[in-house]
Amino acid sequence: MKNLFAFLCLFVLSVSMQAQNFTLSGTISDESGEPLPGVTVFVKETSNGTVSDIEGKYALRISKGTYTIVVRTLSKPIEKTVTITKDTVLNFDVSKSPEALDAVLISAVRVNADSPITYSNLDKKEITKRNLGQDIPVLMNFMPSVVTTTDAGSGVGYTGIRVRGSDATRVNVTINGIPYNDAESQGTFWVNMPDLASSTESIQLQRGVGTSTNGSGAFGASLSLLTDAVSEKANGEISNSFGSFNTRKHTVKFSTGKLDEHFELAGRLSKIKSDGYIDRASSDLSAYFLQASYVDDNTLIKALAFGGHEITYQAWNGIDRETLETNRTFNPSGQFTDENGNVRFHDNEVDNYRQDHYQFHWNQKLSENWTTNLGLNYTQGRGFFEQYKEDESFDEYGFEEIVVNGTTINETDLIRRRWLDNDFYVINLNANYKKNNLDMDFGAFLGVYDGDHFGEVIWARFASDSEIRDRYYDGNGKKNDLSFFTKATIRVNDKISLFGDLQLRNVSYKTSGLSSDVVPFNIDETYTFFNPKAGINYKVNTNNSLYFSYARANREPNRSDFENNNAVKPEQLDDFELGWRWKGENFTVNTNAYYMLYNDQLVLTGALDDTGSPLRTNSGKSYRLGLEIDASFKLSEQLTLRPNVAISTNKNKDFVTSQDGSLVNLGNTNISFSPDFVAGNIISYMPSNNFQVSLLSKYVGEQYMGNIDSDVSKLDSYFINDLNLNYTIKMKSIFESITFSGLINNIFGVEYVSNGYFFTFDDTWSTPGTTTTIEGAGFYPQATRNFLVGMTLKF
Repeated sequence: MKNLFAFLCLFVLSVSMQAQNFTLSGTISDESGEPLPGVTVFVKETSNGTVSDIEGKYALRISKGTYTIVVRTLSKPIEKTVTITKDTVLNFDVSKSPEALDAVLISAVRVNADSPITYSNLDKKEITKRNLGQDIPVLMNFMPSVVTTTDAGSGVGYTGIRVRGSDATRVNVTINGIPYNDAESQGTFWVNMPDLASSTESIQLQRGVGTSTNGSGAFGASLSLLTDAVSEKANGEISNSFGSFNTRKHTVKFSTGKLDEHFELAGRLSKIKSDGYIDRASSDLSAYFLQASYVDDNTLIKALAFGGHEITYQAWNGIDRETLETNRTFNPSGQFTDENGNVRFHDNEVDNYRQDHYQFHWNQKLSENWTTNLGLNYTQGRGFFEQYKEDESFDEYGFEEIVVNGTTINETDLIRRRWLDNDFYVINLNANYKKNNLDMDFGAFLGVYDGDHFGEVIWARFASDSEIRDRYYDGNGKKNDLSFFTKATIRVNDKISLFGDLQLRNVSYKTSGLSSDVVPFNIDETYTFFNPKAGINYKVNTNNSLYFSYARANREPNRSDFENNNAVKPEQLDDFELGWRWKGENFTVNTNAYYMLYNDQLVLTGALDDTGSPLRTNSGKSYRLGLEIDASFKLSEQLTLRPNVAISTNKNKDFVTSQDGSLVNLGNTNISFSPDFVAGNIISYMPSNNFQVSLLSKYVGEQYMGNIDSDVSKLDSYFINDLNLNYTIKMKSIFESITFSGLINNIFGVEYVSNGYFFTFDDTWSTPGTTTTIEGAGFYPQATRNFLVGMTLKF
């Protein structure tokens, strides 16, 4: 141990001595001092470049000398000459061009530092440090009010996110302003786009209703992703990582840089595999990203094609409490008993799905005041999940009874596949007007979804009179989503700005055919929602600002809601946010209190359907009341702390449920999956500009998986810590740099559960004449100590 400690001390010392470059940093802002994200900054004499983050900040590592620094926006590039002899700060006032090139793609759905909206940002630099194969929700785990989970327990494969207790179906996600949530289920399946983090420029998480966005309404949060910016210089990247559970990730990226000052072609190929922490919870993921861009002083045109193919062994069934205590990695999926009485597992109990996205964006600066954006999208998804089922009734599959050796057969073991084949089309139009103290956005969105649902039996011990490729159910769902919005920010004076946002949304949903339960499923509903928002921001001084906002959101039920209750109602939310922001040179604090008042909120019952999707029910009135604080402390040039904490109470009002055969009013109960206390912290230490060590901590308080406050449904609190290391070597030949990364997850080996399900059923046969409510629960264990290490070559 002493030798190891001595080695680490010598390593840190040697790293510190290698720091020969200097840091050039600064802020890109407009004429009002508002930071501009997504602005390209590069050194004219080298291939060194970067993009300003969501706060307008940039940083470059550069050796001693004199250089021309170029900032490129929608107007003529700005150049400044600087002599580097030490760490240097160089700010840019982009007064002639209020919009950065790539930032225009998402300006209509994002907010800035002066908006009365509660938000947090994650930029490419932060994403890259921990991007070793785990999915985007896991990379966001340390943001305020965020709780993440993964079926396989290791962060690869099916992952999920909750914000303020709201699950993924209630978190609106857009990629370059295009909705990513599935139109019918409203879920976000990150597994369909593996390694998207490697092509993500920045992420903005708006908590609460947020600003008007495209697609299903945000009922807990909205998440805006911006993909890679246009690169000024040609570059390439090869990244490989390996780790626990046989996890490995291989990524190759390239960019031609600007050809003839206008054209760029960039791309990425990725391959991720993992055996998973849970038994057989394997993932085999492939992905691609291709981008062609044209840029001039007033135009940005992008054509993108990206997508992925996932094959994951199912791990959505969870385990009961007894198994959790004795064999926490056990996976019951695919289990069956063969003809000889032996317990076996179906080797292809997998989810196999392919999804491709094609986007076209045209941003045009018409004048000093007007900027427009046209976005087009086509998404194609197709695939199935396969299951081995024992003793299935012929009736469920349309089979006729048969007689074998004088015995009537009406049950069989079989293997079935349930298919999805869907198409999603989008037209998105936005215009921005800026003049003096007025900033206005106008938008129109049309989404058209057409999805087929069908099932096939691909093998049966007794197939009756069925034919191969016969469909035992066949249905279709169509959804049209049309919305218009107008939002404006008016700067009344140097201290006060007003915000207003009006959205009108019309949704129609129609189904036909049979559901997967082989019953007629015919829904024909149309909803019209009006969603107003308003707020005020008051700048007390250069360091302090206060804001208050009100927002209303309406949201339609999803497909599963209709399948389980044809009388399900849309839900409504009134969101009140009160915040204080303090920003100093080395210390920033964001504090906000929120009150989210729901009517007919669709809360999770805790139960799952047979595809692992959570079931929900209207709960009448409910509310979420909370306080969120996040801060950043720069204690020295080497040491930074970034803590956050969320304290809340989340209640159903006068919750009525069925217990032991009668309806019971339980009064105010806790909303499922809504912990009262969530906290995170990142401690970063940089002994040199080339080396960084970060300790990432997360605490999640106890929570209930149901809405009746049953102890059976309780998930215990947990506190986990991860250690992240990054070391970069600058090169002068062949490669620009080599970066070594390491991530030790759950360094103290905590056995914890971040997700599960809860169910009840009425027992009427154990004691004749009485009804007893039986409760049960399932759990998804997360991995104990595990690691990932990687190396990235840039050239």
